[in-house]
Amino acid sequence: MSASPTGPDGHGRGADDVLVVGGGPAGRALAAECGARGLRTTLLDPAPARPWPATYGAWVDELPDLPAGVVAARAAGRAVALTAHRLDREYAVLDVPALRVHLDDGMDRGGVRVRAGRAVGSPAPGSVALADGTVQRARLVVDAGGRAQPLDPGAPRRVPTEQTAYGVTVDADVAAPVVADGEALFMDWRPDHGEPGWPTFLYAIPLGGGRVLLEETSLARRPGLPLPVLRRRLHARLRRHGVVVPGDAPVEKVSFPLDRPRHRAPHVLGFGAAAPLVHPATGFSLASALALAPAVARAAECDDPLAAARATVWPPAARVVHRVRGVGLEALLRMPAEEVPGFFEVFFGLPERHRRAYLSGRDDLRGTLVTMTALFGSADGRLRRRLVGPALLPRLRDNGEEREAAPIG
Repeated sequence: MSASPTGPDGHGRGADDVLVVGGGPAGRALAAECGARGLRTTLLDPAPARPWPATYGAWVDELPDLPAGVVAARAAGRAVALTAHRLDREYAVLDVPALRVHLDDGMDRGGVRVRAGRAVGSPAPGSVALADGTVQRARLVVDAGGRAQPLDPGAPRRVPTEQTAYGVTVDADVAAPVVADGEALFMDWRPDHGEPGWPTFLYAIPLGGGRVLLEETSLARRPGLPLPVLRRRLHARLRRHGVVVPGDAPVEKVSFPLDRPRHRAPHVLGFGAAAPLVHPATGFSLASALALAPAVARAAECDDPLAAARATVWPPAARVVHRVRGVGLEALLRMPAEEVPGFFEVFFGLPERHRRAYLSGRDDLRGTLVTMTALFGSADGRLRRRLVGPALLPRLRDNGEEREAAPIG
């Protein structure tokens, strides 16, 4: 990976066309696409060589074309609420090092320059101030810095809604009692861990090479459910199914926000999790970022690249869908623990086209509203009140130790 010498403005060749702040998958994907279009592009990252510890999964139909080696495993999706449901969609788990190589190769081919540095703000249009005192300039500045949103100082300081998870990686034969070969267990809401209180589910997916990730997950809580609770529940759940986790099993710890507001910095485009593209019902964002990157790169060629790129990432329909999903998230946060599996029983019982629209159609306003109408029509009176109430109530401050807002009707 090449890096240019720096001059007084932080770059030896003057202003770039595009400056991407953040070197995760979203930032690298966008930088590679911009470079491929001949745009002079720099990727700024505090630690450009730092590995990515996360596991990335997505529905196969959401992913753009990727080299075969980037997909580590494919599996049929299944979910368990009160009963089991086939999801009629294939789930893919990515080989993270292979994804990194693929994106880095794309940046190399496009002549993207990589600079190590920490952004501390965007003081003026087309500029980024670095912690070392230098300034980097570009026609289009992109904040792809993930949950930190380093270029959006105006982000509200409030208790975030977080998805948290604790997982272990084991051999497929060890995991066989809870997830079959060739299967991805998207959610299993059965309380096999034996604990009352905040609902959690088992997420069990193949990683390729005969390995499986078993992860106890809190879908959404404000603030996130602590990892020690998830670790305890995971091991209790697995013991109940006769799964013995080796003492040296690799561990994965997950914690990220689901409800960051849309990026509001006046001179900057938010992209990836910083946009945020995070789906509040799943926590997924990678497939959306990979799919949007070529269109955003095309927008960067326009006379007003920021306006064009913002319109690409947040067309009116996507903004409304984002708001509708936010109301759904609030409904989940206010729902009593014992009712959560019943909610997902109704959701997973919907036709596949409705589930797909809500889980994947970030700018499919019609599909999202049709799905919400179908969900409302399939729900009983109590669940209907749970779904409607949050649209009429102020944002829940936090969940504390118990669900404080359970009594809605």
